[in-house]
Amino acid sequence: MKRALFPGSFDPFTVGHKDIVDRALRCVADEVVIAVGVNADKKSAMTAEERVTAIRKVYQDEPRVTVQTYEGLTTDFAQTTGADFLLRGVRSVKDFEYERDIAEMNRRLTGIETVLLYCSPECACVSSSVVRELMSYGKDVSEFLAGLRLDKD
Repeated sequence: MKRALFPGSFDPFTVGHKDIVDRALRCVADEVVIAVGVNADKKSAMTAEERVTAIRKVYQDEPRVTVQTYEGLTTDFAQTTGADFLLRGVRSVKDFEYERDIAEMNRRLTGIETVLLYCSPECACVSSSVVRELMSYGKDVSEFLAGLRLDKD
């Protein structure tokens, strides 16, 4: 059984994130742990509890996806969850170069491999950091958030 750890970071769970997790379940992983980072010093548009609740709602009928919070380094958390590899999303060639370098560093330091998956073009148009910034200004970003978008279908 191949277990992937997808770092949910401090961002709202977007349609692009969902696309990456769904692709992983179809192509490379038997199960995915979505890791939601907790850091009291980092500002976010949503609390860790709100992110966990939203993601669990998205995957309520998918037993192969679990959501957990963590503090500290993602690679340390990956080892404690028994992850076979980290899962990262790529939106562009520029993203790929950065993520490839991070993946190599993680592999050298911890021995954990990283699988890079492109999110589909329609899901890659707005990054999670842009969504987070718009949310902080009170803008309606529901079309970009995975949980709210699913409710429209």
